[in-house]
Parts: sequence; C-alpha cells; structure tokens
Amino acid sequence: MCLGIPGRVMEIPDGYHEQIALVEVSGRPRRVNIGLLDDDPVRPGDWVIIHMGFAVEKTDEAGAAAALDGLRLLQRGDLP
Repeated sequence: MCLGIPGRVMEIPDGYHEQIALVEVSGRPRRVNIGLLDDDPVRPGDWVIIHMGFAVEKTDEAGAAAALDGLRLLQRGDLP
C-alpha cells in the first residue's frame, strides 16, 4: 500500500533542476520532484499527490481533500 500526501504546486523556480517544484504541503513549502509527471506537465496551482518526495499523480482540489480525509482516518484509526 502506498500513502500519498496532497500538495499544491506553488512555483517551479528558475535555477533549480527542471524536475523540482516548490509545493505547499500542510501550509509549508517543500521541494518535490515532478519528473514522473513529464507526460502531463505540472504548473503552479496544480494539485499533486506526493510519495517519498516524488509527485506521482496530478489531482484536483476535491481529490486532494479526499486524500487528506483518508490520512486523517488513518491517524485516528477509524477505518471501517
């Protein structure tokens, strides 16, 4: 099972490796490798699911909220 954390792309800074983006995760900026999403380029404002420092898929705001809800359930231990 793979757990992914949602985040919103803030920027893809110049001077960084072209596969690195700054992504807001729980209110904090993180450097995330976006190279796995070359077929569907990431832009500022996009939502991504992050696993082990890599953006593994794009999502939308509703998908990000659902992922956060799932993580909260795991944290509380309220799984069905």
